[in-house]
Amino acid sequence: MERKAVITGVGHYVPPKILTNQDLAKMVDTSDEWIVSRTGIRERHILEGKKGTSFMGIQAAKMVLKERNIRPEEIDLIITATVTPDTFFPSTACRIQEGIEAWNAWGFDLNGACTGFVYALGTGAQFIRSGAHNKVLVIGADKMSAIVDYTDRTTCVLFGDAAGAVLLEAVETDENIGVIDAILRSDGSGGEHLYMMGGGSLHPATYETLDKKMHYIFQDGPTVFKFAVTKMADISAEILQKHQLSGKEIKYFIPHQANLRIIDAAARRMGLDDSQVVVNIQNYGNTTAATIPLALSEVYHQNKLKKGDYVVIAAFGAGFTWGSALLRWAI
Repeated sequence: MERKAVITGVGHYVPPKILTNQDLAKMVDTSDEWIVSRTGIRERHILEGKKGTSFMGIQAAKMVLKERNIRPEEIDLIITATVTPDTFFPSTACRIQEGIEAWNAWGFDLNGACTGFVYALGTGAQFIRSGAHNKVLVIGADKMSAIVDYTDRTTCVLFGDAAGAVLLEAVETDENIGVIDAILRSDGSGGEHLYMMGGGSLHPATYETLDKKMHYIFQDGPTVFKFAVTKMADISAEILQKHQLSGKEIKYFIPHQANLRIIDAAARRMGLDDSQVVVNIQNYGNTTAATIPLALSEVYHQNKLKKGDYVVIAAFGAGFTWGSALLRWAI
């Protein structure tokens, strides 16, 4: 019997306010046709009021706990993937711990940008497999509207706010189930193409950094697109090859929802048809660390997953970071 890390609960939260392409066309020089043709995005959700990323993470976590019917005190560890923490410290994971009253858990934030949830899931699975913990809450959440310049038409059309969460639990079994594998990569030389320069120790907040708009996200779109298409497609195919699986054996491919053309390229590389590829970018845009758990939660709550189904998740993000994970559904 082996100790496996199995997903036993899934949840998500999306704020109610919707920002459509038509709304953005009133703010910057763009159009619905331009945005849809280049990205596939039609609308995105925005978290209003004095609420941070932890608010969304708390809602997603509560959904998981309620549906799994377990007490928050049973959680051992909370890993929160985010690039938009409420504050540098305390961590967003600590704020979520307080919000759900998981008093026996410890936690930390993980910054893998858009690959953050894949990184966090792989990390959480290792805590389970090692025997250190039995119940790990893995959350991907970002309030991207907090770092988007809504006068920059190249970036403001892309991003939205959301959170998704999964519960990993330890199961002793000989079955090949749960988080089977994760392949994780990074290349720091890509840092100059996608970043937020201001606010950290290198460029702390000053009048100058504010004037230069250094506290907003910057993206060299063509370069990021080229790398994302190649790396996300390659690593998705790599994990299938490593486990001697063909595209036909995969129930769902859940890619990071950044751009529809990137998603299509990765799916073709894996030999998948449209019915196997989960796409919700049209409704939410790029919610960074939340895209994959949000999409997974929607598929799960639509009763489209059954025990034994293979699922591949993959992402690419700032850093550069990229990664894929192979799951076999167990609930």
